[in-house]
Amino acid sequence: MSVTLTQEVIDVINSKDTAKVLATIDKDGRVNVAFKGSLHYEDGLLVVNELLETSQTNKNLTYSLWFDKEVAAVFHGPGAAEYQIKGIPRKVLIEGPIYEKAYIAAQERNSDNDLAGVWYIEPTEFRNLTLPVRIAEQKEKYPIIGHLDKDVNPEYYK
Repeated sequence: MSVTLTQEVIDVINSKDTAKVLATIDKDGRVNVAFKGSLHYEDGLLVVNELLETSQTNKNLTYSLWFDKEVAAVFHGPGAAEYQIKGIPRKVLIEGPIYEKAYIAAQERNSDNDLAGVWYIEPTEFRNLTLPVRIAEQKEKYPIIGHLDKDVNPEYYK
C-alpha cells in the first residue's frame, strides 16, 4: 500500500539541505544505516543512487527486493522538520537512459564514482517525527504520561 506525501514533505525530502539516512536489513535481520545524499522523491517513489556494488546498502536493498522486506528512511530538514518513510524496494535500474543520466551526474561530482544502480522504493508508511508534532500526538494519545514532578513542582519548569 503506497502512501501519498504532501508537497511540503516532498520539498524537505528533495532539499539539498536535508540530512538523508537509509536503514536496511540483511538476511539475518542485522541493521545497516547509511547517509544517502542522493535519496529523493519522484513520481510517488523514493529513489536512491547507490554508488558501490559491494556496499552493505546495495546488498541489503537486493535482499529486500527479492524477499519483499521493508527499509526505512529518515529525513532531517531545515527548520527541524523530521520525517520517516518506510517502504519496499520495487526495482533497480542497472542500464538504460535513466541509469546513464544518474551515472553521468555521479561522474561529474567525482570522476572516481561508479553507479551500482538506481533504486526505487515504494513508500508504505509515513511518520512526521518533528518534535512539536510528536509531543502533541503523545499528549493526545497518552494524556496521563508525563513527569509527576511537573505537576508537584511546576515552578521548576518555567
